[in-house]
Amino acid sequence: MLQLNRRKFVSLLGPLAASTLFKTGPNLILHNANIITVDPNQPKAQAIAIFGDRILHVGTNEEVLKLATTFTQLVDMGERTITPGFIDAHSHPASSGRRHLIDIDCSLDSIAEIKKLVREKAMTLEKDEWVFGFKYDDTKTSEGRYINIIDLDEAAPDHPVIINHRGGHTAFVNSKALKMSGINASTKDPNGGHIDRDPNTGDLTGRFLETATDLIKADRPRLTDQMYIDGVELISNMLAKSGITSIHDASGGIKDLDAYQQANKNGVLKTRIYNHIRGFQIYKMIAAGVSTGLGDKWVKVGPLKSVIDGSISERTARLSEPYIGSKDDYGILVSDPEDLYTLCRDAHNAGWQIGVHSNGDVGIDITLGVFERLQKESPKKDPRFRLEHCTVINDSLVKRIAALGAIPCPFSTYVYWHSEKMKFYGAERLNNMFALRSFLDAGIRVTQTSDYPPGPYEPMMAIQSSVTRVGYDGQLWGPNQRITVEEAIKIGTLNGAYASYEEHEKGSLEAGKLADLVVLGSDPTQVDPMTIIDIPVMKTMVGGQWVYVV
Repeated sequence: MLQLNRRKFVSLLGPLAASTLFKTGPNLILHNANIITVDPNQPKAQAIAIFGDRILHVGTNEEVLKLATTFTQLVDMGERTITPGFIDAHSHPASSGRRHLIDIDCSLDSIAEIKKLVREKAMTLEKDEWVFGFKYDDTKTSEGRYINIIDLDEAAPDHPVIINHRGGHTAFVNSKALKMSGINASTKDPNGGHIDRDPNTGDLTGRFLETATDLIKADRPRLTDQMYIDGVELISNMLAKSGITSIHDASGGIKDLDAYQQANKNGVLKTRIYNHIRGFQIYKMIAAGVSTGLGDKWVKVGPLKSVIDGSISERTARLSEPYIGSKDDYGILVSDPEDLYTLCRDAHNAGWQIGVHSNGDVGIDITLGVFERLQKESPKKDPRFRLEHCTVINDSLVKRIAALGAIPCPFSTYVYWHSEKMKFYGAERLNNMFALRSFLDAGIRVTQTSDYPPGPYEPMMAIQSSVTRVGYDGQLWGPNQRITVEEAIKIGTLNGAYASYEEHEKGSLEAGKLADLVVLGSDPTQVDPMTIIDIPVMKTMVGGQWVYVV
């Protein structure tokens, strides 16, 4: 076994690196550890040998320590648990990093606190300069209502204000922002969007949903190339601290791709990137001859990213049955299905993987129809179509997903973090939401995702949420969809690698794969599942280098 693994590893090296290996042995050996490998041929191990950025061997203490030379650093792990590095298969790291640098963080407990920060920010700006905020969450504030135009007028009457909901599909503005955007009470809803009005007076409330947010002409300060890089560095440090070693940027663009590449060149990128290309930007990439997979082991071009419906946390996902408490609110389709088909067809025919934001069962049905049509018209051997979110499902949808070999990317922290929102969907519908058990039982390679900022990105929260289906408030939602801790770890590692065509490079701890791993303070398979969220990340390694140490 040892000889086979070494031969496999050496085949990946160039002649010079192979020569160095035989002279010096592994750079590093971690031993006396509790290793969860996610390798079905060897699920548990005690030690791991690393040479350069790759794993040389995984096995018992005895067999791995035999590989040590005088050049090898030996680290006794004191029986700490090691897992593969976690892969967040749908998030928004680049844009989030920039917003953390520039915007007000509105993830606060009250509207009063948000108003205070808006007021303070406005005092630092010239008149008519915009105040930007993000991560506001209407169900997390003590007032129990939406922030509105009156609140924001009181906080900053002389400055336009725009506050984005944590879910990313809704914006809240003040009167100054409306005036500067040319919006008034006679402005009509755009296709795929809604402008909220007071049901009694018809006055604008300042709440804009989905494509209606495009009507707001917010004048952001010009972002320099360095600000893009700084945002990447900031979010990469945050992710490393949580044990995330790879992430799929689901709102990336060409500028983000450049920033990731430059951050890597500057030595400040600590997270491997699979960068989606959003919407019509795809045509520039196609014209340049670029397609999914271009790049290296740090930064790669991912799929086309498009959108069909709305948000779960903001209750705009398009459903076949109305939201609880409403007779006629089914959510919003933000794209025309035929327009979605045309965009996806052009990308598909140019060799791109495709990911479509599809939350509600109606949105998922439309997206699957597009995928099925593409495979009938221009069949690809291994398209790995992605259903970004794929939240509300039914048995028929699951069968179609399995038949296509498509990849659902549902929210992994929502049951725990957004428990108070689940009432808008109801207990019965929750039996078919974030449906990990259904996907696994159908042989579908579902992934772990945060969608950050909409959901927290910490993998330990994702595992606890998926295993217990219990919210932070003690509410149980859809217990039939519970999975095991071992399954949750695989979903958050190897399945994430599969979603980017990289399952042979990472996602499990095996000889020849990249040395991306996490050291945990406790074994999540051995603790009370209700305490998994409390397990600390002690260290994070990417490519054989520690990028975070507690």
